[in-house]
Amino acid sequence: MKIHTIYEFYYRLGLELRKRNVNYITYGRMMEADVKICVFGAGAIGGFLGAKLARSGAEVSLVARGANLAAIRANGLKLRADGQETVARLPATDDPAELGPQDYVIVTLKANQIDAALDRFVPLLGPDTAIVTAVNGVPYWYFHRHAGEWENRAVASVDPARRQWTLLGPERAIGCVVYPATELVAPGVVEHVYGDRFPLGEPSGEISQRCQRLSAAFAAGGLKAPVLDNIRDEIWLKLWGNLCLNPLSALTGTTLDVLCGEAGTRDVARAMMREAQAIAERLGVRFRVDLERRLDGARKVGAHKTSMLQDLERGRPLEIDALVTAVQELARLVDVPTPTLDVVLALIQHRAEALQLYERPALDAAVAAE
Repeated sequence: MKIHTIYEFYYRLGLELRKRNVNYITYGRMMEADVKICVFGAGAIGGFLGAKLARSGAEVSLVARGANLAAIRANGLKLRADGQETVARLPATDDPAELGPQDYVIVTLKANQIDAALDRFVPLLGPDTAIVTAVNGVPYWYFHRHAGEWENRAVASVDPARRQWTLLGPERAIGCVVYPATELVAPGVVEHVYGDRFPLGEPSGEISQRCQRLSAAFAAGGLKAPVLDNIRDEIWLKLWGNLCLNPLSALTGTTLDVLCGEAGTRDVARAMMREAQAIAERLGVRFRVDLERRLDGARKVGAHKTSMLQDLERGRPLEIDALVTAVQELARLVDVPTPTLDVVLALIQHRAEALQLYERPALDAAVAAE
């Protein structure tokens, strides 16, 4: 049998050793063959992750719903990438109690969907279960193990009643930054557009065994998941573009090449990014890419619609708070003025409310409680 890639070699090796009930080696590290990974939210990114991790030798399951779940059960999870279509046959359910406790739960819901789903996470949680937040924006655990005066503070825009902090627990959290672009083109069918990087990291900055173990599973599935010693820097690098390009695209109806190539909209994005950089640096974040390079990178993606614009066009609730409102909240915390961000946030909130795609969080009481 001809093996074409190193990923396929490790995949086949893992399957063979799994049959023999022994551990197998992935990129120089040991990973238990019975590691259990649940992807919670098998949409575009979750479906992509599930299909790739199915090759890793781990025991992978999916939480999905509706037509998407029905299609995955009937036809398998289909991934279209590089001109080919592969099918992964994975356990899929809308009742997490059927799956039981996991080693890792990878959360791939939109940030604005997590609160409503919290009770459904409980059956998946064992004593050592890790919650991997593969979600855009500021995560609920942001100030856990954060040195300084704000340690263990909740982010009210994201977790106003501290339910995520209480039910999921910050100590379970592993940060994950999502760089690939994918699309759910039909129920049970994911199309990969670009990217394969999912950087991981502990809130504490520790290079932990659980992060290395998960990184090995990602690598065995053909993904890049380096374990970083400051995951917040990477979160802000991704957020830096999201906090301006997502709302601006939803307000203007334009794609990334236009937003970052036309002088007027680029100026607005630049102003928002400067404000955000000042906030992040007050919080100890370092940016490894300069502002203009970050905008140029987004422009080179081409005529791509941001997720917020896609959601608006499809009548889905908009992911405003984790991407923009939370940044405004952090600005107030560190006393950084954000005049441009404030205007854009007010406009996108009103636009989304008019379309009944957004409900503002009750922040005053939540922030005061902190």
